[in-house]
Amino acid sequence: MKQFGFVFLLTLIIFSCKEKEVFVPRNFSSVEIKAIYSDSLLSIRAIEILDDGSLAFAANNGAFGLYNPLKDSWITSKQEYDSLNIHFRAVAHTSTDFFMLSIDNPALLFKTGDSGNMQLVYKEEGEGVFYDAMTFWNDQEGIAIGDGMNGCLSVIITRDGGHTWKKISCENLPKAEEGEGAFAASNTNIKTVGDKTWIATTAGNIYFSEDKGISWKVVKTPIVQKRNTEGIYSVDFNDDMNGFAIGGDYTSPENNEANKIVTHDGGKTWQLVAENQNPGYRSCVKYLPNRKGKELVAIGFKGIDFSNDAGYNWKHLSDEGFFTIRFLNDSVAYAAGSGRISKLIFRE
Repeated sequence: MKQFGFVFLLTLIIFSCKEKEVFVPRNFSSVEIKAIYSDSLLSIRAIEILDDGSLAFAANNGAFGLYNPLKDSWITSKQEYDSLNIHFRAVAHTSTDFFMLSIDNPALLFKTGDSGNMQLVYKEEGEGVFYDAMTFWNDQEGIAIGDGMNGCLSVIITRDGGHTWKKISCENLPKAEEGEGAFAASNTNIKTVGDKTWIATTAGNIYFSEDKGISWKVVKTPIVQKRNTEGIYSVDFNDDMNGFAIGGDYTSPENNEANKIVTHDGGKTWQLVAENQNPGYRSCVKYLPNRKGKELVAIGFKGIDFSNDAGYNWKHLSDEGFFTIRFLNDSVAYAAGSGRISKLIFRE
């Protein structure tokens, strides 16, 4: 009995010590950048890490490709449709398929086909058609968003694994502001966590759905939105309560006034942070995985910045310019930009 009491007490002490463990954010001081793909004719703004760890991209000139990190090899191709020069800025994936969506008119959405070729699963024509970002909630349900048309944002949804897509009627969406859309800068102005969805717009608004796009609310944020080149360029959430968004003006990238916002209540309210502090304009922001929402990286054509306090303060790590970034783990990422894709290793 005494032995049992000792073991029980020791167990309590061990669990008590674990509860008292304090999470210590890292303080990255540099980032190693290794080029893994280059093509001077491409502007690459859409990349996706697939479930097996491979990397897929789609870009302008109909270009798309797949990187095998184990073999350090690429398979690339060109998507053709009539005589169009297709420009992709949105990609997504499920456990079985890869999707890529073009900007401009007509919008063309391609899905991995059974024959090994990409097959067209959605086409939309009309004045003002311009899609910006795409993602999936799960293997069956996905969403893509685009600029405003007929008084509302363009939102298309699939419920059958991407085989068919249906556009939501403006009757079921909030009324858009004049000229409101999204920036097709990094495929990160839409974010999903569970059933919840957040869309960031050029008007500085956050559209929010709790039920995978069936119903929507809209919140006006304090991010800068004085010109049509200003607004929210990228939004990310660490969980369903804590999120961060960044933007600014790509024509005045050094301006850091009111371009970074944070929420801790699931996007109901947003507050300005690091106001009049760097970084200025950035096209993409991402939480580092498994870091309790404390560590973020913001990236843009003016460089790479890091925060270890949930975005309230930032450190500039590199002047190397990219458009978009995706993390493979908590210190390794892939980034894409003008004419290149690189592997990034963050170091303390």
